[in-house]
Amino acid sequence: MKTDTAHEFWGEEWARADGTTKWEQPEAEVMTFAETLPEGARVLDLGAGVGRHALALARQGFAVAALDAAPEGIAEINRIAAAEGLTVDARIGMMTDLPFADGTFDHVLSWNVIYHGDEEVLRTAIAEIARVLKPGGTFLGTMLSARRIPVELAKAPGREISRNTWVFEGPGDKVHPHYFCTGRDLLELFSAFEVFRLEDREHETPGSWHWHLVLERL
Repeated sequence: MKTDTAHEFWGEEWARADGTTKWEQPEAEVMTFAETLPEGARVLDLGAGVGRHALALARQGFAVAALDAAPEGIAEINRIAAAEGLTVDARIGMMTDLPFADGTFDHVLSWNVIYHGDEEVLRTAIAEIARVLKPGGTFLGTMLSARRIPVELAKAPGREISRNTWVFEGPGDKVHPHYFCTGRDLLELFSAFEVFRLEDREHETPGSWHWHLVLERL
């Protein structure tokens, strides 16, 4: 059973991009962290969507690559980059098979992305992130917290299809598999990294718990 399928939902969302949704506005945390990166750092936006971070980072002079499994998102990134005269290496691809050489990037960003799948998908994606990062390179990402599961179950029926991997009935992308984890899970999953920051906090709505991670490639 293929579990990394959420891009099928998000491709439809990206096709409706009109510049007004939250998915088109960069996160303050991402842009603040970018201030710590060296000038001209090579950055991968993994799961770039319609480019809210890739384009913002390119405007600041970083060498940016953007990867997303939904062609609609990559098309929008290319359209905006061309209109603004920006250089973004935007590619269609899966997070489990990154089309980049070992040690290519100083920094990998993956905001609300790599938990879309089961544990096998997640472990493969993390191994790929480690592979394309330079030693000492940094990773900024988010993961779904296990404390969010009761909140999701209160909204819609759901079931655990494999370890830590859930699907929920109804509209939205959670009809596709999502991985929910504890801090202990994360430390084991990211054992190839040094942990700089690990924090479980709510996003915009009550109960929307996400882990926020800042890591360094060993």
